[in-house]
Amino acid sequence: MSSLLDSVVIPVLYLISAVLFIVGLKGLTKVRTAKRGNLISAVAMLLAVVTTLLELGLVDYQWIVAGLVVGGLIGAIAAVRVQMTAMPQMVALFNGFGGGASALVAGSVLWLAVIERGVSETPAAVLGTDSAVTAFLSILVGGVTFSGSLVAYLKLAGRMSGQPILLPARHAVNVGFLVGSLALGLYLVLQAADPGTIEIAALALIAASLVLGVLMVIPIGGADMPVVISFLNSLSGVAAAMTGFVLANNVLIISGALVGASGLILTQIMCVAMNRSLGNVFFSAFGEEVSSGGGEYIGVRSCGPEEAAMVLESASSVVIVPGYGLAVSQAQHVARDLANLVEKNGGRVTFAIHPVAGRMPGHMNVLLAEADVAYEKLVEMDQINPEFSHTDAVIVVGANDVVNPAAERDPKSPIAGMPILQVYNAGTVFVIKRSLSPGFAGVKNELFENENTMMIYGDAKKVLQEIVNELKGLVKAA
Repeated sequence: MSSLLDSVVIPVLYLISAVLFIVGLKGLTKVRTAKRGNLISAVAMLLAVVTTLLELGLVDYQWIVAGLVVGGLIGAIAAVRVQMTAMPQMVALFNGFGGGASALVAGSVLWLAVIERGVSETPAAVLGTDSAVTAFLSILVGGVTFSGSLVAYLKLAGRMSGQPILLPARHAVNVGFLVGSLALGLYLVLQAADPGTIEIAALALIAASLVLGVLMVIPIGGADMPVVISFLNSLSGVAAAMTGFVLANNVLIISGALVGASGLILTQIMCVAMNRSLGNVFFSAFGEEVSSGGGEYIGVRSCGPEEAAMVLESASSVVIVPGYGLAVSQAQHVARDLANLVEKNGGRVTFAIHPVAGRMPGHMNVLLAEADVAYEKLVEMDQINPEFSHTDAVIVVGANDVVNPAAERDPKSPIAGMPILQVYNAGTVFVIKRSLSPGFAGVKNELFENENTMMIYGDAKKVLQEIVNELKGLVKAA
């Protein structure tokens, strides 16, 4: 029976788990199937955990059950209680915990096999060169992911300045830490043969990886957080895959590789959406200086909710552009109500989604899905841009840099070349914003000066609700 379990049942269960991971990841590529994809991936993870326990055989289930209960409660409470505005920082935390867990597992293997046993041999001799090298890489990458994700969390949560924090000679310091960490790791697994020396080297490697993660993220401004989050997500997958090699666990290798590859692809998509390279994101300190971007505003027009409602009452096509301001004011439900009201009046409403709007990839999609906005109404930038010239009215809610024409018109602008939502082509553009303050890029938004642009100052949720109330009155009167 034991032979059948090891040779047939466990491999088949691992295979099923790996297939479910792939199917679940495929489901996450589309908004309509994302919920089902997430559920399938969760089932795959549960199956992988159960199969691993079967493979281990005699283990102390007391601690395992305790870990499952505590971890499950923390995850459930976080998922239920977290606000949509806090979703990016929760994702950053989960990335960090994934990397930290991989580092802990790889470190425990090194500890139990070499240090605790007091073996006077190198880790490479005890574990094998491949396993020893991947163990140290897992510790390094996992540690960087953990501390870097914590910094990203603090920046996103507003507990740390969102502006770049620049240290003297930061590039040289970062390169020095990286090279030093790699050298220390190779010494640890290939040269250190005394348990005491191995322990000191391992602790030094952990400390160096944590410092490197902090140094890597603190120079990055808030505007680049979507890229940082997706990149750290990729690193957490790489760390998991390396830990899979250490444990000779195929499903961990497969799932980690899937997360690593998909995270890297998403990172590239985010970079293309901003017309930036990954190196530019991590080394340019974007947002270091706030530029006036062309001087003071001239000829900016403003109006109130009543005037906006009058335009929307006769509009046959309306596009709503959500941004981080929508998330901050939690105005997604009111935006949905406004869309429903315009449609009830005979108009057509769509939501234009920029790839880097918000603070994480897909932030606006998740926000609007929570408000039960139909998936068909969420239109990506490349598809919606040709439609703006045929659009009667656009409502920009809390977005800034992603609708700034300076990206197309000013080659000297910090956002020059970044693909934007071309809302300036619409008949009328309403921009709901608290003030004329710049976005994260720190540049003047030329859209505000356009003749067809009207500013509506105030909290997004309050302003949208006032427009809804005014529009209801006009529709009822008609």
